[in-house]
Amino acid sequence: MGDQLSGKLKDSKLQLKKLKESMEMLEELFDNAYHGMVLVDREGRIVKWNYEKLLGIKEEDVLNKHVEEVIENTRMHIVVKTGEKELGEIQKIQGHDMIASRIPIIKDGEIIGAAGTVLFKDLRELKSLAQKLERLQNAVHKYKGEIERFYKAKYSFDNIITQNKQMLYLKEIARKAAESNSTVLIQGESGTGKEFFAHAIHNASLRKYGAFVTINCAAIPKELLEAELFGYEGGAFTGAKKEGKLGKFEMANGGTILLDEIGAMPLEMQAKLLRVLESREFERVGGNNRIQLDVRVIASTNEKLREAIMKNQFRQDLYYRLNVIRIDIPPLRERLEDIPLLAEDILKRLEKDLMMETKKLAPEIFPLLAAYHWPGNIRELRNILERAVNVATGKIIEPRHLPEYLQIAPGVHTGKEKDSLLLKDIITRAEIDAIRRALQESGGNRTLAAKKLGIHRTAIYKKMEAYGIQLSEIDKE
Repeated sequence: MGDQLSGKLKDSKLQLKKLKESMEMLEELFDNAYHGMVLVDREGRIVKWNYEKLLGIKEEDVLNKHVEEVIENTRMHIVVKTGEKELGEIQKIQGHDMIASRIPIIKDGEIIGAAGTVLFKDLRELKSLAQKLERLQNAVHKYKGEIERFYKAKYSFDNIITQNKQMLYLKEIARKAAESNSTVLIQGESGTGKEFFAHAIHNASLRKYGAFVTINCAAIPKELLEAELFGYEGGAFTGAKKEGKLGKFEMANGGTILLDEIGAMPLEMQAKLLRVLESREFERVGGNNRIQLDVRVIASTNEKLREAIMKNQFRQDLYYRLNVIRIDIPPLRERLEDIPLLAEDILKRLEKDLMMETKKLAPEIFPLLAAYHWPGNIRELRNILERAVNVATGKIIEPRHLPEYLQIAPGVHTGKEKDSLLLKDIITRAEIDAIRRALQESGGNRTLAAKKLGIHRTAIYKKMEAYGIQLSEIDKE
């Protein structure tokens, strides 16, 4: 029996020795993560000491001493006896109210010792932390209502409808850009879908769970733009809210900010933006605290920034800071093969938004749409189709339901048109006639017709869709 008890004591001492060695390996971690740690055996004697920085007592002076002799008001010896942990207890040591925790060390159901730590060397530290947490909580509640009004990015790459080679290439570039945090500059005429690309990049990135904040730089007066971008402290200027206001950059922290119409930003503001992008920090208007910036920046514009630089209307250094990954979206007139796909998608959305019955476009409408130069791009196409949906009483949208300026096109006979002398109209008419003739001579075989025309097979498919040419309409020889 005595041999068995002696064996257990030896085993517990061995386990405690291993634990002590483990603590020695992690000594630097204990010194930095906590304000100290002590390890006692089952008799309450100190076997490891990491309180030298905290209490000014060296380890060699306390080893093998009973813990009560060294640490005032200790309960380590009691925890060894009871086996019950004590967490976050206040203990007065050297005149300071410290926050201590004591945990029994149990092996195979036997208590072999206990470990004690000091998490806060003074109760004031805990109070300070509690005050910081309270301030943060108040700030969250303060801005919660405002943040909840922000919309997440609504579009993905699936919403960018295209079969145009250039557009497909740009989608691929944008997908790759989404994998990084690099700044993206999106250029294109008004209505080409720049915002779709910005939304899609955010939704495909690691920041997709963060905020997606948009600010139109052209829609905000220059004297208010800085406050909108960076926020302001209470009473920063006449008319400012007394509680202050969060800026777009701060709202977008951890997510993405879209600086729409960046070309319209005043030069003075461009300089401030450049400093923020390079330093990755900013101050609110009227404030002194530096706020760290963790945000993905996407800029978009319908202006040609290089020309604006030549006219001293845009800073060259800011241009190069924004122009890391550039996406130049082509206008609709350069991707006419997308019109049928876009029209179908737009009609589906209109049907849902307007809660109307399903309507389709008559085949003879497509040549009209293909012949138009589309200064308003996809936005104009949507407006025209929305008008047509409301005007058409039946399920088929016919040319007469389009605006008058669209009802006359080369090769489409409505009884009103006159032959156009515009070069683009002549070319369109020639292409339609050539395709129809090639299909007739090829018996409706599009591959053979493409060879006769000297174009690729996929090209004739795209042109037939763009011009609304149906095989059923072709008189085959």
